[in-house]
Amino acid sequence: MKRKSLIALTLATVMTTGILAGCGSSEKTEVKNKDLKLTIYCGLMEDHMVKVVEEFKAETGIQAEAVRMSSGEILGRLRAEKENPKASVWFGGPADAFIQAKEEALLENYVSPNADKIEDKFKDKEGAWTGIYSGYLGFVSNAKLLKEKGIEAPTSWQDLLKPEFKGQISIANPGSSGTAYSALATIVQLMGEEEGLKYMKALNENVKSYEKSGTAPARLAGQGEVIVGISFLHDGIKYREEGMKDLILTSPKEGTGYEVGSVAMLNGGPDEEAAKQFIDFVLSKKGQELGETVGSYQFLTNTDAKDPALAEELKDTKLIDYDLDWAGKNRSELVEKWNKAIN
Repeated sequence: MKRKSLIALTLATVMTTGILAGCGSSEKTEVKNKDLKLTIYCGLMEDHMVKVVEEFKAETGIQAEAVRMSSGEILGRLRAEKENPKASVWFGGPADAFIQAKEEALLENYVSPNADKIEDKFKDKEGAWTGIYSGYLGFVSNAKLLKEKGIEAPTSWQDLLKPEFKGQISIANPGSSGTAYSALATIVQLMGEEEGLKYMKALNENVKSYEKSGTAPARLAGQGEVIVGISFLHDGIKYREEGMKDLILTSPKEGTGYEVGSVAMLNGGPDEEAAKQFIDFVLSKKGQELGETVGSYQFLTNTDAKDPALAEELKDTKLIDYDLDWAGKNRSELVEKWNKAIN
């Protein structure tokens, strides 16, 4: 009897010690993470940004904060801060800009364990950037205004040059917006540089406004400020779901480009350990599926993640063989040529 009691007491002691050791390890990790801070420059929708950062903080205890900017603004900030970086992660926005940042040695390679779940076409082979979603470029139009004017929604790039659309098109500025740069690079890849720039000059005649952010044209179409916004189609779905019921989506029959929204660690950033944990989180199934909860309807890159149901209507969009690498490496030069072409 005494022997049984002794064995029981010994087992209980071992189990208790193990549990306490486990708790101690967990508590140490939590305390360690609470000492970590992270600043993120973010190029996607603000509500998406806020949701992801909140969930990341809750899961890790890391004190994270994010600043929302367009892709061009982020690039400018990174260049200005190159000798003394203030942020450690760039989260969201088309990979074209990330490729340019890599060329300028603004990114630090990091291959997350979760990158194994992401196809090669959605990530840099050296780990400079990794895709979190993809989105298709297209036309977001106001059905009510189209009906009033007796015209059809555009279904080709050439349709946008029709005189009935004069002063009725919004697109962002490719110098500040990754979305608009994707449009410019798409046109040049479809038509060649000379004809592509001629097209952009002709399109300029019908453009009412060049916006800073790539999401603005779809919103302006929903508000009835213009008939057509050139934007990523998932942004059109978002605004439609938020109450802009007059919005309709079309895509060019010649084919269209797409973005690979990405995440990267910044070269020389002050919070490398926290940055790696954040990148791991946003590449995970859980991290990627958070977007749909706040109205982001892109296609997801993690093969375990489930695409938003509302993205289904976009799956048959005709895509070109968009050359991300070329687009990224020629970004500054192409934007400069566009500026000269339209002015």
